Amino acid sequence: MARKLALRDALREAMIEEMRRDESVFLMGEEVAQYNGAYKVSKGMLDEFGPKRVIDTPIAELGFAGIGVGAAMNGLRPIVEFMTWNFAVLAFDQIVNNAAKTLSQSGGQYGCPIVFRGPSGSAGQLAQQHSQMFESWMANTPGLKVISCTHPADAKGLLKSAIRDNDPVCVMESELLYGYEDEVPEGEYLVPIGKAAIRKEGTDVTLVSFNKMMLPTMEAAEKLEAEGISCEVIDLRTIRPLDHHTIVESVKKTNRLVVIDESWPFAGISAEVAYEVQKYAFDYLDAPVTRVNAADTNLPYAPTFVEEYLPNATKIIKAVKEVAYVGA
Repeated sequence: MARKLALRDALREAMIEEMRRDESVFLMGEEVAQYNGAYKVSKGMLDEFGPKRVIDTPIAELGFAGIGVGAAMNGLRPIVEFMTWNFAVLAFDQIVNNAAKTLSQSGGQYGCPIVFRGPSGSAGQLAQQHSQMFESWMANTPGLKVISCTHPADAKGLLKSAIRDNDPVCVMESELLYGYEDEVPEGEYLVPIGKAAIRKEGTDVTLVSFNKMMLPTMEAAEKLEAEGISCEVIDLRTIRPLDHHTIVESVKKTNRLVVIDESWPFAGISAEVAYEVQKYAFDYLDAPVTRVNAADTNLPYAPTFVEEYLPNATKIIKAVKEVAYVGA
């Protein structure tokens, strides 16, 4: 059985279930307790678990991320919520230099089972310092696992897997998707880290995306279907480890690839996907790999510039048509 839940409710359900299951799991972050979370993801959790397991922190990301890392090294399983990953830049020393390296630097003596989570990417007119994607930043660090998902069911199942994982996991959410509703199975279930999902099967072009860019990607695929172009749509869900096998097998069938990625084009996730495909499926390609990215600049504030900056269905359709007729 399944019922419809908003993304924020699916995330909350995951945390509650894991905190009931394992007393070593706790939540800490800005406004997670008394205020029920900046985006109401932790609504009601303080009432059930109390202030020792749902902990409000000062606006000091470096400090409370460090406390979380220390707690994880000493046998607990912290969930550290950042109000936004833009603010988490201040905590990158703890995430990149401590959490990610604890296992290797200790020769395997200490692990760091910690989850860092919060919204990443643009969310309307938030301008340059509040609109950045950090998936590629985190995925560039050995020792970190990176999740970035769209659907509430995936959010719940992947967050539960992340909490149980013995490595540090970065869970990248979207402020614009917290109210997005979809079916979520009832009862206990996990979604495996490192496995992409095929959202729509097709034969002509493979579309690969993740996080909220899945919405315009699916919109474009449906419109193209009406024009006779069949798109296979892959939702990465996990950025590191990257499920290149699912992508490659799809490209072997469709012979064309368009990657849709909200982040900047240089050294991003779309560039890595393109590299993997040219390495493992070069002989199957009938057209160059095409990418639809955000503009290679800082995000402006004006709504007209925001629209021009971000990928959308129109841009995706244009890119698909450019590759669909190459070698046809």
